[in-house]
This record gives sequence, C-alpha cells and structure tokens, in this order.
Amino acid sequence: MTACALLASPALAWAQSADPKPWQLNMGKGVTASSQHAYDAHMVALIVCIVIGIIVFGAMAYAMFKFRKSKGAVAAQFSHNTTAEIIWTVIPVLILVVMAWPATAKLIAMYDTRDSEMTVKVTGYQWMWKYEYLGEDVSFTSRLDRESDRIRQSGEKPDLAKNPHYLLDVDNELVLPVNTKIRFVITADDVIHAWWVPALGWKQDAIPGIVNEAWTDIKEPGVYRGQCAELCGKDHGFMPIVVRAVPKEEFQKWLAGKKPAPAPAPAVPAAPAAPAEAVPADGQAAPAPATDAAPTSEPAAPQAQA
Repeated sequence: MTACALLASPALAWAQSADPKPWQLNMGKGVTASSQHAYDAHMVALIVCIVIGIIVFGAMAYAMFKFRKSKGAVAAQFSHNTTAEIIWTVIPVLILVVMAWPATAKLIAMYDTRDSEMTVKVTGYQWMWKYEYLGEDVSFTSRLDRESDRIRQSGEKPDLAKNPHYLLDVDNELVLPVNTKIRFVITADDVIHAWWVPALGWKQDAIPGIVNEAWTDIKEPGVYRGQCAELCGKDHGFMPIVVRAVPKEEFQKWLAGKKPAPAPAPAVPAAPAAPAEAVPADGQAAPAPATDAAPTSEPAAPQAQA
C-alpha cells in the first residue's frame, strides 16, 4: 500500500482542484456557478433514475419470485387494461415535467450574461488561442508550451514526474479574478474550434464569422486546464487551455503590469528669439529712420534788437 501511495504521489501533488480523482464515479462539482447548475441538474436526474430503477427491478424480482410456475401460478388472460395504460402514460409525463422544470431554469441561467463585470474575447486559431481583455488594451496569444512541444516532436517518452502536465501547459495563461462575473465572447479565425475547461462547467464552440457568448464566476483560486474540444486539424491535440484564477487584488496588479506603457508627452517647442538688428558692412550704425512725431521741446524765442 505504501508503494502505491509513493507511485501516485507525483500525480496527486500536481492535481488541481476540480480534477478527476482516482475511482471517482460521479461527475465533479466544478468551481463555478455554471458547473454547480450542471451538477444539480445531473443529481436530480440521477436520483429520479435510481428511484425508477429500484421500483421497476424490485417489482420484476417480486413478480418472478412470487408468481413463478413452480408454485402453480397461472398467468392472467387479458390483452388490454385502460387503467394501467393511463397510469403508465401519465406518471412518466409528470416525471419528465418535474425533471425539465429545474433543468430549463438552470439552462437559462447558464446563458444569462447580463450584469457581467468584465468581458474577455477568445479567438481560436490553428493551433492557439488569442485572449483580449476588452476595454483594458491587453491581449496576447496562448499556445502549447515549448517543453511539451519539444518532447512531442522529438519522440521522447514524457516522464510524469518531470512533465506532470505534458500537452496541458501553455506559454501564456489566461488570468482571471475570482468572485467576478466574467462574460466571454468566443469566435474563430479559420476553422471551428471549441473552448472547453471542464472545471468551469461549460463548453462553447468557436465558429468563424459567429460570436458565441458564455459566462463564468470562479469561486476558488487555482489552475484549471482544458483543451480544444473540436477536431480542428492535424495539431488539434496540441491546443491546451490554462486558466489561472487569482484574488481580485492580485488580478488588478497583473493586469496593470500587462498594459502598455503610456506614450511620452510631446515636447513643447521653444519660443522664437527676437531678430537682431542688421549691421552694415562698413561697421557704422545705420541712421535712425525719420518719424513724423512732434518735437519734444518748443523752439527758443528770438532775441530783442538794441
């Protein structure tokens, strides 16, 4: 048992929240409101199916044991029973209505992108993703990390201890804040892709010329991984998605660091200098120009004759 635990320890040490666990039978709850909606709808359907199965198989077992031929049971001789037909028609309809009502309400809520606090545009390319934080002047591409790409192209066998996330790591992660309603607008540039992170609880097609919407509200910080879920070409299997959810304050610092530096203010031109007086070539000052101004003093009076 100890040896098994040691062998499993590298994988468990790198396991992220919402990852499948060993011997897990039920679907995971995920880390978003959408994944919780999907889990709740699944549990309602599962419970209904279990109850129906117990009743049906219990009735079959009881009938086969109680009314077996060895005890002298004789089968009833009738072909139609209106009451029974009404019962086994009405009851399934009521069950479907009971199941459809909450499922429809949750499905509508999963597509309600109103009151979102931020919007991220996702564009699929062969074979990478482009992320744009609309209104923030921040965008970048995200593709398979170089180490995973080197291993796959060299034919080297990946080591779980050294490369626990082989083919599931990227060079640029999509960083998002927790406890924030985030709207996604998703499209593609070349062929059909599909943006899928299981822990977020939804998958959305990325179709050229069409913009699809989705939203998420991540409750727990962590790293959540996914992949393109649409066969988009020869490198379809090498198009991972990594979402890193962080507290709001940390996200704001990260976003500020990604924004381009502000352009320097333009230099103010200096005022032109006053033109200097021209000096003649002979070095003598030019005579002052004549003016029509009145003399500043009166002329002297004439002297009296003796």
